[in-house]
Amino acid sequence: MNAHAMYNEVDTVDPEGVVAANRDLVKRIAFHLMNRLPPSVQAEDLIQAGMIGLLEARRHYDPSQGASFETYAGIRVRGAMLDEIRRSDWTPRSVHRKNREAAETLRSIEQETGRVANDSVVADRLGVELSAYHTILTESSAAHIFSFDQPDEHTGETIALPQSDEATPGEQVEYTSFKGALAEAIKNLPERESLVMSLYYDEDLNLREIGEILGVSESRVCQIHGQALVRLKARLAEWTQK
Repeated sequence: MNAHAMYNEVDTVDPEGVVAANRDLVKRIAFHLMNRLPPSVQAEDLIQAGMIGLLEARRHYDPSQGASFETYAGIRVRGAMLDEIRRSDWTPRSVHRKNREAAETLRSIEQETGRVANDSVVADRLGVELSAYHTILTESSAAHIFSFDQPDEHTGETIALPQSDEATPGEQVEYTSFKGALAEAIKNLPERESLVMSLYYDEDLNLREIGEILGVSESRVCQIHGQALVRLKARLAEWTQK
C-alpha cells in the first residue's frame, strides 16, 4: 500500500481527525530515525508503519494517565516503526554471524585475562586484519541500532528481552532484572564506549554530532559504538542465549 492510499484509509477510520492533525509528528519521527538507518530503509515504509501506530495511540490514549496525547502518540509511533524495521530485517545474516563470533571471542578473551579486550587483540584472535574487524564493528553498529528496545524475533540477534502489555509477572520481573544487568554492563564499559552510548541513546545525538564532540571521524564513532554493542552482547551472554 502506498503512502497516499494509507492516508486515505486512515482518514476513513479516524473521523475525529486526530491522525490528520498529527501527521507531521509521524514524519518527524520517521526522518529522525532515518539518520540512524542504512540507505536501504525507505522513509515511506516507516511513515506507513507510524500511521498505524498513531491510530493505535488514538484508540488507547487515556488522558487520566497524565501524559499529553503527543507524548503518548510519539512513543506508540516510534514503537510501530521499530517493529516494522525488525520484521523487515534488512541486515544480512552474515553480519549477524560475524557479530556473534566477535562477541564470543571477546567474551573468551576477557574471561581468560580478566582485562578489557581491545580491538587489536580481538582481531588477532579472530584471525582477521584490524581493518576487517573494524568493518565488522561498523556493520554491527548498523545492525543493532535498536537492540535496546526489543529483540528481533527472526534473528534473535539482540541483547534485550521482550516487554509487552501482556507480559506475565514472571516476564516483567525478568525484564526488570535484565535492565539492571544492562545498566551495570554499560557503566562498566571502557570510558569512550560508555560516553558514546550515553550520547547516542540518552542525549539522542547522531554519529556525526558525537564525532564532533570527541574529535574523531563519524566512521570511528560507528566503530566505537559497534565495539560497545559487541562487548555488551558478550558480557550479557547469559541473557542473550536464553
